[in-house]
Amino acid sequence: MQVTRSSDNSRPPYLLGLLGLIPLVGAFVGLGLILYGIFRYKDKWLVLIGAFGILFTVGVYTTLFAIGTTMSKSRSLFASLSQMHLNSLVKDVEFYKLQYGQYPDSLQEVPKDQLAPIHDPTQANIDEPMQTFYYKRVGDGYHLCSKGVDKVLGTADDLYPNIYLPDRSKVGFTRRAEAPGQQLPQ
Repeated sequence: MQVTRSSDNSRPPYLLGLLGLIPLVGAFVGLGLILYGIFRYKDKWLVLIGAFGILFTVGVYTTLFAIGTTMSKSRSLFASLSQMHLNSLVKDVEFYKLQYGQYPDSLQEVPKDQLAPIHDPTQANIDEPMQTFYYKRVGDGYHLCSKGVDKVLGTADDLYPNIYLPDRSKVGFTRRAEAPGQQLPQ
């Protein structure tokens, strides 16, 4: 006696629904499962599993887009924070000169101040240690700036301290920073 199975009695491929958890691939598999569920197996669960695969892909890409948009907005917040720190840091560097008669060789020599940290928020990266603001002592003055969000010195997004003094001869800050092969105008 031979037992033959009819293809109509076969079980719907529910396990293919696991492929719905792979973004983009899940959308195509989900579409296939919906069509199989409607036309071949007439199974509402297979249709629901297929719809979930499509919705999961849409959800993943929507989330990634939202994260990307939020990160670009947060970069401008880091730039604002860097600007405030630079403005305060100039005061600390100038105070250092009053105390010791010369400007520090590096920002690490400046006394720690919570309102004027030496680390640049625009350079923050999870994988790397904190980077300090660009500082270079030059004769009787110094260069101080943030490299900006592109992390390259001498580009348009560099930030400089916003200071206003009627007599600039008493302050050693100069706006010129030397990038490799490039000098910025004062």
